[in-house]
Amino acid sequence: MKGNNGQISGEYLLLSGVLIIVLILSFVFIAGEDELNRAMAASRNGVIEGISTSSSASYSTDTYYDYSDSKNNLLDPYSVELVNISYTELGWDNNYDKKKIRFEVYAKASKNFNKKELDSIGDRINFNLRKSIAITFNTTSSTNSLYNPVFSPHYVYTTANVKWV
Repeated sequence: MKGNNGQISGEYLLLSGVLIIVLILSFVFIAGEDELNRAMAASRNGVIEGISTSSSASYSTDTYYDYSDSKNNLLDPYSVELVNISYTELGWDNNYDKKKIRFEVYAKASKNFNKKELDSIGDRINFNLRKSIAITFNTTSSTNSLYNPVFSPHYVYTTANVKWV
C-alpha cells in the first residue's frame, strides 16, 4: 500500500496541466474571433451611416459643387438598401505584419444611376465602413485621412468596390 500514496496527486496534476493548455489555446482562438466580430459589427454600423448620409443627399460644400457639375442625380434624396456585407481573409501582409482582411459590401439602389454615380455612393459607403472600424479599435491616428487601410491589433482591413445588385 505504500506505493499508491502519490498516484491521485500525479493524475490530478497531469489533468490540471492539460486543462490549462486547452484553456490557453481556446482563449487565443476566441480572442481572434472576437476581434473579427467587433470589426464586422463596426463595418455594419459604418455602412448604415454611409448609406444614410448618401441617401439623404447631405454633402459638404465642396462635394455639393462637384456633384452639381457632373452627378446631378445624387443631389436629390434616394434610397440605397444594404444587401450583404462579407469579408475575405487575404493571408499575411508582410508590410504591416498582420493578417489582411477585405470587406465587400453588396447594395441595391432605388434609382438607375450611371457607373460614376454608383462609384461615388460606394466610395462614401466604404469610407464610413473603414472609419467605423478605425474608431472601434481606436486606430484613427495610425491610418490616413481616407482610413485606407485601417488596423486592429491583429488585422489590417481594406474594402473592395461596392457590388451593386
